[in-house]
Amino acid sequence: MLKGIPKEISPELLLALAEMGHGDILVVADDFYPPYSKSPNATCVYAKGNTAAEMIDAILQLLPLDVEYCDHPIEYMVPDADSGVTMDQSQAWDDAKAALVKNGYDEAVMGTIERTKFYEKAGKAVLTVCTSERLPYGCFLLQKGVM
Repeated sequence: MLKGIPKEISPELLLALAEMGHGDILVVADDFYPPYSKSPNATCVYAKGNTAAEMIDAILQLLPLDVEYCDHPIEYMVPDADSGVTMDQSQAWDDAKAALVKNGYDEAVMGTIERTKFYEKAGKAVLTVCTSERLPYGCFLLQKGVM
């Protein structure tokens, strides 16, 4: 047993986070995300029973965000502009912002990314954390920084 590790962080996730390098991308995915087709080269770790925001909170206790080199080192999926779907607010986004602030970051480091671009960027991820998030558009990208 280790001290200071959030209970949501499994040994497999702890190892995967430790193996990430500066600039690497991780996906915190909702329950509907297909990790093997959208992030085929990423390590997939299941964190079932947790929401996306709970996992973001736990991860940010251990992982620095790339605030020095990236305007939005955390991004949340929004509908494509031409999809006909409109969403101005999601509880998943609000909860993730609260987790971000709780861990000492300004809300301004969080940005939006359209669904199609999210999937393109997620294809470069090194880690996917699959949660039980059921709220719409509950997928997030985090870019690892340095301490």
